[in-house]
Amino acid sequence: MLRYLLRRLFQSIFVLIGITLFVSFTIRLSGDPAVAMFQGASAPTAEQLATIRKQLGTDRPFLVQYGAFLAGLVHGDLGTSFRSGQAVSSAVASRFPATLALALTSLLLSLALAIPLGVIAARRRGSGSDLAIRVFSLLGLSFPNFWLGIMLILIFAVKLRWLPPSGYSGPDSLVLPALTLGLILASTTTRLVRSSLLDVLGEQYVTTARSKGIGEQRVLYRHALRTALIPIVTYIGLQFGALLGGVVIVEQVFAWPGLGSLALNAISFRDYPTLQGTITVLAIFIAAINLVVDLSYALLDPRIRYA
Repeated sequence: MLRYLLRRLFQSIFVLIGITLFVSFTIRLSGDPAVAMFQGASAPTAEQLATIRKQLGTDRPFLVQYGAFLAGLVHGDLGTSFRSGQAVSSAVASRFPATLALALTSLLLSLALAIPLGVIAARRRGSGSDLAIRVFSLLGLSFPNFWLGIMLILIFAVKLRWLPPSGYSGPDSLVLPALTLGLILASTTTRLVRSSLLDVLGEQYVTTARSKGIGEQRVLYRHALRTALIPIVTYIGLQFGALLGGVVIVEQVFAWPGLGSLALNAISFRDYPTLQGTITVLAIFIAAINLVVDLSYALLDPRIRYA
């Protein structure tokens, strides 16, 4: 296990280098941050642009800039924002809790819905409840998250006035954005739980457990569902990473102060350090999640061992 863990950590280093190199290169194709600073003002002179580029350090060769970024990253320094002059690590640290809270709440909500619904659909395959659950899953997959978010705001914030429409002022402000993401994620997860459980229920060890007189609930949840969770855990790990990095639209709909909106603003203002720092932190967190998912396989299925 230790050897496997060290190998995965070593691989993650190269993955992070590849991600940061790609992001650092592609963002520089978006334009000159010195020019972006003069948006809405009179056209700058060549001398003014040269001065700003020197102050920002963008006049240096790309590899020199990237090497400086990696050197700072080793020491926990993500650089300084071109736009605000604030340390990127401070900006990311202030935004990350909001993104993490939204992603975790959405994930837990989706699992609370998907696992019971998927189990019911698998147990009652072909019944009316199975059909209703599959229709629910299909509807959830068909709704764009921004449309669902707007509808929830109109119903629960504008009409009923039960919840705040936007912002991050307390636990109640977390309900609508988490519900938006959680319902859509639950739709896919429900179908996956159903199909995985149907595959496992036909296995011989499940039949043997039933023949020994073990209760159906115990057979279902302790024997069948535990093995069926392996593809589900894989999917959940991938989706949690997607939630962390891909909630930009939902954050814009609900004015959520997370990393998605921070990265979007960085792209708009060509703020290289902020975008590099944001994506690097997300990449590190997602790599850690994937490692935890891989290690969980041995806990879910004793037949799996790591060399």
